[in-house]
Amino acid sequence: MATMQECRDALDKLSENLTRSDHDGVRGVAAFDRTLSCHITDLDTTFTGRLSDGRITVEDTRPGPPRERAQIRLAMTGDDLVALVGGELNFAKAWASGRVRLEAGFRDLLHLRKLL
Repeated sequence: MATMQECRDALDKLSENLTRSDHDGVRGVAAFDRTLSCHITDLDTTFTGRLSDGRITVEDTRPGPPRERAQIRLAMTGDDLVALVGGELNFAKAWASGRVRLEAGFRDLLHLRKLL
């Protein structure tokens, strides 16, 4: 089971990956400004913050599910977060199988499909 620090490191690495990406359109998509929550189900902890200017900024870490509804909401185990960011788990397959939950507005989902 991934630790809190490993999950935090994975979110930091994801942020770095977004800022370094040269894939067509990713920089523009990553530059949009949205609130974000990532609930780590096996640790029953939620990281909250923002996706803004091409970076994920974690502003708070709290026990339990998200207290406020973020514009982009993720939920998964810590191991799945680490595997996704490490390239060992395919996002589309994990989402389709229910291992990863992603909730966002339709417009945000269209933007995020370029990132994920």
